[in-house]
Amino acid sequence: MMDLDRVNAYMARVEESETKTFQPVGSKLKVGLDLGTAYIVMVVLDEENNPIACEKQAAQVLRDGVVVDYSGALRIVKELKAKLEERLGTELMNCAIAMPAGTESSVKTHQYVAEGAGFEVTNVLDEPSAANSIYQIEDGVVVDIGGGTTGLAILKDGKVVQIEDEPTGGTHLTLVLAGNFHVPFQEAEAIKQDYSRHKEILPVVKAVVEKMASIVNRYIDKEHTDAIYLCGGTCCLTGIEKIFEKETGIRTIKPANPFLSLIHISEPTRPGRISHGS
Repeated sequence: MMDLDRVNAYMARVEESETKTFQPVGSKLKVGLDLGTAYIVMVVLDEENNPIACEKQAAQVLRDGVVVDYSGALRIVKELKAKLEERLGTELMNCAIAMPAGTESSVKTHQYVAEGAGFEVTNVLDEPSAANSIYQIEDGVVVDIGGGTTGLAILKDGKVVQIEDEPTGGTHLTLVLAGNFHVPFQEAEAIKQDYSRHKEILPVVKAVVEKMASIVNRYIDKEHTDAIYLCGGTCCLTGIEKIFEKETGIRTIKPANPFLSLIHISEPTRPGRISHGS
C-alpha cells in the first residue's frame, strides 16, 4: 500500500524546488528528464534522492510519446539544463529518461535529444515504473495518463510484470472541451488546467475518462488487483479517480500532485565534475 502522506510530502518538495534550490546531501547529483506531450520536466536529486531543483516548460514537441519536433525539444532541454546548472553552480552530466509505456521504438530519439543537450543517458524507464520509484508499491497497478496516452504497469512483489499503453490522454480531453465551448485548442487547454472549473468540465469529459478506465479494465485481473494508483498530468483533473473507481470497481488512489510524480533515477554524475555541494 502506498504511503500517501510520504508521497504527497515528496511531491510538495518537488513543486517547491521549482522556485527554491535546496542544499544537496553529498556531492553526486542525479537528473531525471521527462519529455512529455504537454510539458518537458527536468528534476535534480541528491545522493539520498531528495529533490533539490526542478525546471519545467510547456511544449508541443511530442505526440503520443514520439518526438515530432526534434529541434524544438533539443532547444527546450538545453534551456532547462542551463537554468539548473546556473542554479546549482555545477555541470549536470548524466540523466535518466522516462518513456510512455509501449513506446520503446522511440527511445533512440529521446536519447538523441538528451545527448544533444550534453547529457549521457544512464537509464531509461517506462513512465509508470518511474512513478513507482516514488510510490514504492509492491502489488497493484500504476496508471500514467499523459497528454497522448494511457499507460499502465502491473506490479507484483515490487516488480513490473506487465506494461501496456494505448492512445487517449489529456489532448483528447482538450479537444472535447474545445468542441464543447467552441474555443481554440489553447484556450480549451487553459480551461482544463483551471482547477476552479474542474467541477464544471468533468461531466463534459467524463466519456473520455471512462475510455481511459476501460483501457485499464482491459488488462487488469480484477480478482487480484487491490488498488489502482494514478500519475501523470492528466490525473490533476479533480474527480478523475472517482470515475476510475466506478468504472473499474477497484479502489483508485491519487496523490495531491500526480503531475510531478514521474521522477526517475539516473546514475549519479561522476565525481570530479561537481563544483560545490559536498
